[in-house]
Amino acid sequence: QVQLVESGGGLVQPGGSLRLSCVASGSISHINTMGWYRQAPGKQREMVASVTSADNTNYADSVKGRFTISRDSAKNTVYLQMNSLTPEDTATYYCNADVLIIFTRKNYWGQGTQVTVSS
Repeated sequence: QVQLVESGGGLVQPGGSLRLSCVASGSISHINTMGWYRQAPGKQREMVASVTSADNTNYADSVKGRFTISRDSAKNTVYLQMNSLTPEDTATYYCNADVLIIFTRKNYWGQGTQVTVSS
């Protein structure tokens, strides 16, 4: 079994910054893509950013230039540096990982971490 544990959420003022972390643990052979998604109340979950094992990144248009995703493959960890936060960034942020366990490929989600941007 694989577990993803997020940390780093919290309350921040508009214009502020936060850094989210997500650590994957368990019987992992290899992690392909890792990513961050978010879900605001009453809205669908949306992709925020993703990074492949080759460090290719992809961002939602709404966060380009403000958020940076990175990963430390040796630690099975992915980060999301969020700058210039706005109230529209308020959501529960979920970590996602595409994991290879021996010859089985499965997708996993973390439990989520709340980010609230408010003055």
